[in-house]
Amino acid sequence: MRRLRVLAMIILIPFWAGLAGCGGGGAEVKSHTTTTTVGQELMDLESAYKKRVITKEEYESAKEKILERK
Repeated sequence: MRRLRVLAMIILIPFWAGLAGCGGGGAEVKSHTTTTTVGQELMDLESAYKKRVITKEEYESAKEKILERK
């Protein structure tokens, strides 16, 4: 029984290792980062509030979070 387990591990470990290399296939990964200033975020937030897209509570909460990050 123990020999069977050892044999299975000898066979399966290289198989799993081979599978670990699959999947990438040279796929190109792209990322896009945008940076906005705190001032721009606050202006956008105020604009959304003035247009009644968000409530006063949402405005105050979001404004506080932006200022805390600063």
